[in-house]
Amino acid sequence: MFVDKATIQVKAGDGGNGAVSFHREKYVAAGGPDGGDGGKGGDIVFVADDGLNTLVDFRYKRKFSAENGQPGGQKRCFGKNGRDEVIAVPRGTLIYDAGSGRLMADLSGDEPFIAARGGRGGWGNSHFATSTRQVPRFAKPGIPGQALELRLELKLLADVGLVGFPNVGKSSLLSVVSAARPEIANYHFTTLSPVLGVVRIAEGSSFVMADIPGVIEGASEGVGLGHEFLRHIDRCRLLIHVVDVSGSEGRDPLEDLAVINRELEAFSPELASRPMLVAGNKCDLTDDGAVEAFAAAVREQGYEFFPIMAAIAHGTDALVRRCAELLQKLPPILRYEPEPPALPDADAARGRAFTVSRQGDIFLVEGEWLLRILQSVNMDDYESLQYFQRVLQSSGIIDALVEAGVNEGDTVSIYDFEFDFVP
Repeated sequence: MFVDKATIQVKAGDGGNGAVSFHREKYVAAGGPDGGDGGKGGDIVFVADDGLNTLVDFRYKRKFSAENGQPGGQKRCFGKNGRDEVIAVPRGTLIYDAGSGRLMADLSGDEPFIAARGGRGGWGNSHFATSTRQVPRFAKPGIPGQALELRLELKLLADVGLVGFPNVGKSSLLSVVSAARPEIANYHFTTLSPVLGVVRIAEGSSFVMADIPGVIEGASEGVGLGHEFLRHIDRCRLLIHVVDVSGSEGRDPLEDLAVINRELEAFSPELASRPMLVAGNKCDLTDDGAVEAFAAAVREQGYEFFPIMAAIAHGTDALVRRCAELLQKLPPILRYEPEPPALPDADAARGRAFTVSRQGDIFLVEGEWLLRILQSVNMDDYESLQYFQRVLQSSGIIDALVEAGVNEGDTVSIYDFEFDFVP
């Protein structure tokens, strides 16, 4: 089954929490805090795998999670980092942020791509010891890993793309010039998915050819199978338009050429401007005069013409050699440049975004990072509460509450923690 689109959810690992611990050892008085830091959460990493040619695996597994970092330990021991989740995809896969539509990566090379980063581990209480705070009873929690919904889209990597109406001989041509073995039969839409084949010219010289399922009139608007696979021609450096010059399907060969070119133009004007060769197939089913007339009309339009009989490999050598010559002069296969992420506001960039709202006499403060801070605060410890108060002041929450109209004695609620406001 050929699948070239998928939507998945990924979650990087959370950072491990820092430890609250105090050194205890015989004959060592007042050993002090020795809580270790938590480990980093694992990343979500994508790699290109040449052994894959479809995204079908993502139809059955849509959620991927990396391992969380381990919490810190005593004696300043660091928690173990979480393992990365490595996801293999076919070469040529584009990764989009499903929410914004932003292109994040083009997996056409060998470089791995980190789609979601694991959270940092929290600091242990050993980091918070000072000359005035010698017994810190709090530590920082780990930061949650990134969670994203991603859209995967496969665009095949091929140097040459075969286009044309169904049943004109594209699969036959690919089968005789490469080792590919596409299904070949005398009916429309025998080929239901793109097929790649490596065409070898000489020792150390080769190129990749793709048989794109039959494009018909209206394909760019969703008619037939072609609209599903037009995107796979995007990267092709050279196109071969295979035409049935015998008109065995009851169509006019010149009209076939015009129709397919219009569909390519409607789908992508840039794609329609790519270099194109015209291969006139099934020459044995018509007379030489008809072939010559078609060839003359094609050359008048500026295309090179190659008469072939794909079923018996007649004329295919000249076509393949010309492809190799042109490919040496053409730019390399297109690679898409990732789009930069939108710049968040300053508070969000620092991970300190929050909201202040009012419900009756209660002022509500919310923010994901605040929830993590609350988890680390020991409400029974004076120094820990002082630390929390400094966080509220440095993050601008106190100023935001004043702007919202809070007065002395009003109740402020931060998730499950409530206190009376004191300016």
